[in-house]
Amino acid sequence: MEWIDSSILGRNAVAKGQPGAKHRLSEEDQGEFHYVYGPYAEPVMRIAPGDVVEVETLDAFGGAIKTEDDLPSQVLNMPFVNPQNGPIAVEGAEKGDVLAVYIHSLLPRGPQPAGTTALIPSFGALVADGNLMLNAPTPERVKKMDVTPEGGVKFSDRITLPYEPFVGTMGVSPEIEAVSSLQPDYWGGNMDCPDVAPGAIIYFPVQRKDGHFFIGDCHGRQGDGELCGVAVEIPATVTVQIDLIKGWSIPGVRIETEDFIMSLGSARPMEDAARMAYRDLVRWMVDDYGFEESEAYFLATQAGKMRVGNMVDPKYTLGASMLKEYLKS
Repeated sequence: MEWIDSSILGRNAVAKGQPGAKHRLSEEDQGEFHYVYGPYAEPVMRIAPGDVVEVETLDAFGGAIKTEDDLPSQVLNMPFVNPQNGPIAVEGAEKGDVLAVYIHSLLPRGPQPAGTTALIPSFGALVADGNLMLNAPTPERVKKMDVTPEGGVKFSDRITLPYEPFVGTMGVSPEIEAVSSLQPDYWGGNMDCPDVAPGAIIYFPVQRKDGHFFIGDCHGRQGDGELCGVAVEIPATVTVQIDLIKGWSIPGVRIETEDFIMSLGSARPMEDAARMAYRDLVRWMVDDYGFEESEAYFLATQAGKMRVGNMVDPKYTLGASMLKEYLKS
């Protein structure tokens, strides 16, 4: 396993991308899953910067929706959804540092191999009753899909979609508050951004000693916006390498791949999330790629891309990105 080429990581990371010890966090080892991000849960594991962790996650419903006849209103115990593995403590992490999480692989696992999506009453981007209206709720429906890396996502007998896995929810503990795992913000959380995928490094601003990293809610794929509120939810085995960058103060979550850098903003209304993301992207270009601010602003205007992660969660998540080919000196 090797890190992708990363100018930020290579310069500042404690382990500089070199793999350390390997750990496994199984479903049994996890024991109690968590439904909030916060500093009050005891770590299930302690690792050193650069260590590799293989994690067995549950799907967003904790496996409660087993068939298409299991309606969410009947089998889910709200708000106990979006179960998270962790927290994982990272030695030496302090406020003002960054956890750099490289996603190496994400594979579906049993005992529930099929992906699940659903229409849930009062939830989703196109439901009037979810926006404080008097309209009747959208009828419930569950859809199961076979999901394999080789065969893709069997949406129907007519349509098979590519397997494009990513982690819907991951991040670090806030400094003092405990927040639902359904909520995204500067610490990460339920961002539902498809670029949080194998081959990417996700940067999280550490808020407390040892970082306390959480992960869960894996997806077989998702379109921009996660329109009905539920992606192709799968239980998964995720392999990540977690490194530590000392003294890099960033305001929120950032992503780096071989091809681009991306800043994420989580807020409502959606335009505030977009502004947060683009503002941080411009400042990242200034701080680390030598741009003058107005020049970075111009380039973001003409070449920036905007990814809609989710438009259904308590806060929407948008990602502003720039291709690395435009950042070369």
